[in-house]
Amino acid sequence: MFRGRSWTSLRANFQRRALAAVSFWKAGVVLMYQFPPSMKFPSFSLLVVVLFAHPLLAQGVGPEPLYKSRILKSGDAERLLPIEVELQRRDLYLVVSSEGNGSHDWSNWIEPELVMKDGAIVDLTAQSWRAAFSTVGAIKHGKTYRGGPMTVAGKEYTRGLGTHADSFIWFEVPADAATFRAKVALDDGGAIRGAELTPASVRFLVFDREPIGFARTPDKFNPNSRDPQSLPADQIAAPDDLEVTVWATSPMLYNPTNMDTDAEGRIWVAEGVNYRKNRDRRPEGDRIVVLEDKDKDGKADSSHVFVQDPELVAPLGISVFGNQVVVAQPPHLIVYTDVDGDLRFNPEVDKRKNVLSGFNGRNHDHSLHAVVGGPDGKWYFNQGNCGAHLKTRDGDEYFVGGPYRGGEDPVADSQAIGGRKSSDGNVWVGGFAARMNPDGTEVRIIGHGFRNSYEHTVTSLGDVFQNDNDDPPACRTTWLMEGGFLGFFSPDGKRGWLADQRPGQSIQDAQWRQWDPGTLPAGDVYGGGSPTGICFYENGALPPEYSGLLLSCDAGRKVVFGYHPELKDSAYALNRFDFVKSKGSNLFRPSDVMVGADGALYVADWFDSGVGGHADHDQSWSGTIYRIAPKGFRPRIVKSDPKTVEGAISLLCSPAQNVRLVGFESLKAAGSRAVPAVRVLLNHGNRYVRARAIWLLALLGPEGIELVRSMLEGSPDAQTRLVAFRALRNAGEDVTILVSKLYREEPSAAVRREAALALRDVPAGRKHLYLSHLLQQCEAGDRTYLEACGLGARGADTNLLWQTVKQRTSVQGPTAWPEAFAQITWRLRPLEAISDLLVRAGETVLPLKARLFAIETLAFYDHSRALAALLKAATIQGPVGGEATRWLIHLGNTRWRKLKVFDLLKENGIYDPGKFEVTEALVPAQEGESKLPPVAAILALKGDATKGKTTALRCVMCHRLEGQGVDYGPSLMGWVSNQGEERFVQAVVDPSSEIALGYPGNRIRLKSGKEIHGLTLSSRNPLIVQSQGGIVQVIPSGKVEAVEPLGRSLMLSAGQLGLDAQDIADVLAYVKTLK
Repeated sequence: MFRGRSWTSLRANFQRRALAAVSFWKAGVVLMYQFPPSMKFPSFSLLVVVLFAHPLLAQGVGPEPLYKSRILKSGDAERLLPIEVELQRRDLYLVVSSEGNGSHDWSNWIEPELVMKDGAIVDLTAQSWRAAFSTVGAIKHGKTYRGGPMTVAGKEYTRGLGTHADSFIWFEVPADAATFRAKVALDDGGAIRGAELTPASVRFLVFDREPIGFARTPDKFNPNSRDPQSLPADQIAAPDDLEVTVWATSPMLYNPTNMDTDAEGRIWVAEGVNYRKNRDRRPEGDRIVVLEDKDKDGKADSSHVFVQDPELVAPLGISVFGNQVVVAQPPHLIVYTDVDGDLRFNPEVDKRKNVLSGFNGRNHDHSLHAVVGGPDGKWYFNQGNCGAHLKTRDGDEYFVGGPYRGGEDPVADSQAIGGRKSSDGNVWVGGFAARMNPDGTEVRIIGHGFRNSYEHTVTSLGDVFQNDNDDPPACRTTWLMEGGFLGFFSPDGKRGWLADQRPGQSIQDAQWRQWDPGTLPAGDVYGGGSPTGICFYENGALPPEYSGLLLSCDAGRKVVFGYHPELKDSAYALNRFDFVKSKGSNLFRPSDVMVGADGALYVADWFDSGVGGHADHDQSWSGTIYRIAPKGFRPRIVKSDPKTVEGAISLLCSPAQNVRLVGFESLKAAGSRAVPAVRVLLNHGNRYVRARAIWLLALLGPEGIELVRSMLEGSPDAQTRLVAFRALRNAGEDVTILVSKLYREEPSAAVRREAALALRDVPAGRKHLYLSHLLQQCEAGDRTYLEACGLGARGADTNLLWQTVKQRTSVQGPTAWPEAFAQITWRLRPLEAISDLLVRAGETVLPLKARLFAIETLAFYDHSRALAALLKAATIQGPVGGEATRWLIHLGNTRWRKLKVFDLLKENGIYDPGKFEVTEALVPAQEGESKLPPVAAILALKGDATKGKTTALRCVMCHRLEGQGVDYGPSLMGWVSNQGEERFVQAVVDPSSEIALGYPGNRIRLKSGKEIHGLTLSSRNPLIVQSQGGIVQVIPSGKVEAVEPLGRSLMLSAGQLGLDAQDIADVLAYVKTLK
């Protein structure tokens, strides 16, 4: 590890000072911590949750699969997986999920068979199924769904079932069937088109009970009906200990885009009847309606209009804070104040103001979304990538633009302002998230680079989770770090992600720029879909195991996803499951989810046969709100008066996010008078309620501040220290003083991450010491922590910072860099590192991966010295030179246009389209059958590693072996230990039997008649191809007739290399020594 300290000493200190009493509860371990008598405030005990894993977690719906593959994508190194499943029941369901994408998802069940108890084999392809369907085409025997040969990595299979996801095959198996086995694969025909990867992504599942989500009968849906329609609650699946009931449906509400609750449990709904192409369906404007369950029987019995306004055109956000009703309606964020409290807006009595204006995207999905209240007392909002030009009440000006335009009557030219600095000195692009005071002052952008983050939620710990709605297959649910950039547009706001997609890079990685420095890890990138509302359940009516549950709607997939965010290193791991899901109907389209004031969950259903492409088929405008609660639940809400401390405490403890803010503001206004009551909450049984108290105490005067400081310095729990740090920072404490207390000894990467982020706006001289120490604690692979340090380094002297880290960690010469230091260099990109990076690129003792990483690092500089280094690197033989050339051509068309890259490429003889010459490079096909014995016979021979080392010199035209040869074929270091001896021998005897994925050979046919066989490093203009011997050629696209799959391996067979069986055994013995 780059950082070399443990938390042993700190833990010992805590153990000396903490009480011995420890009790356990379902959410973790609770410690009673006694503050030392030296503290200048009354002694008391504080409950602190130690974040061990929950012994009980809320589960998803439907039967558990017997087998679930990872998601297979077109760019995967391996797209064929063997499976073997023990059978207990007579039913066998073979399912392929498109993961919401549905594009190019050619899926194969290869050689599926049953193994009977007596050992007999039953070929499933010869059996009749009970039922089967595929959303695209038909399921076929021995062929792809299109009727061609099933092919994976160039190898054809003749026995199997070809489908296109989503698909479902149901077999009834014999009673004595013991095992199901097969190979599952993403077919070449779907994964690769020409030299390009497709957006294909599939998951294979095997069940022995009927899976949820597959329709057996068509929906009874009349798109032209004007009568209200809805889906019965029994058609929606939820966890077994909860039930789904209809709380309200049309005509009480129509087309719900968003909803919120007030303290009394009423639900306020924003309607979108005038959505997109149906702009004039309701000329008098869209509505905000209020629904109420007056008799508390679990179903709304009252509905009325709060406001209907011609200015409201499918608003996508509704938020209720006491008597303030906030509506997201571009170009404004509108606040209606219900002065008389009659729940009806009367312009003669009530007030309306635009608290913030300048948002593009009127009547467009990529626009302004709902406001949510944070535990810090701020309002958090987000906007899609239509752009915005905001002028705040305290004089700040924000320009947020990019290549995309959308919506009616734009107030700003998003393309013109793309890349323009805002008054805070930052360039913000694409969709963004921000927070501000409720009066519209102190607006601060907290994340950007989104496509269309439909909604976000803020937990009581201060963590922001969001989802992002997407057209290509890269929808995501993400923990948003403050200042984080997600990369849908380039950082300068001039290009979309497709312009910068790298060769072999999946759409998912390219769209969120996951290979680029300066981007935040995207979290759960799950494919196609239409994510909408999101919420976080902390406390309420559900069983205790549901506390800490993140819920995210996906209208395209007809599901509400669940997550239990788990802190891993400095970020959250997000493992997705289906929490609420349509049992089969295509009409369930969840648009929002929230926690009600009664502690139940509520899901709004848009109700339609499809979404996406601005679809709106349902002419009845129907919509429904479902309640998810324990069976037999009856709501009970105690009315609370926010004007009293007792009432405000009750509101602060509310399950509903925005209701809590009303209590927060009242207690904050009470100041030190509220400290005793708030302090009591530090002993609450729910960690989220305890966190709310910490945020408040920091704002309640000296006594409260001192309490929170003691938690930062003395709590044994990392999460408590993290919340305390955030709370003190929010209260205006000097950031450098806060960081000085923890930068050396803090064991938690999450707390150190927060410290690094807090240094972002601190002057360079004041933060150098702290940031250099925080960087020294980077661990290779923790991208989130690295990015936090990178954001914290804004405005710092990166040369000095880099040199300090290098010296204090005893980093030697360029070839001896630890991986973590190479990643720090990649993120900081100091000018002083350029010469070292060039050395690393050319040094053959380093692994190819490290050399290419040096090239990549150089490519992200914006300086002529990096250009000069890349020009030198382009002359290096093999893939390093080829990659440097590819970057130079790309950068010459994008970020480095002003540096006249193409003139320099010509001057240095690297690429001149006017002086194009090509060297033909052909890989001959093997003639006839191999004369070598079977693989098993070769494996039986005893190999001599010393002889094998000499014989292996015949392989150096494709492989680098102990410093000799070229990096063309796969690395052989550790190959046998990872893949096995049999696969190695098979690959040598017949390389085309299973081509190593990632090395698909192409045939480049030129218009001159010449031909080149090799690896395509870049298929854009110009085409860059590498052939045997490491020869890299740059070919103008205008000279290319076609790029086609070669259909066989680029590697010569053992017979072509003149190897006999003993030679192969010797080479195997040698390669086994390469670790």
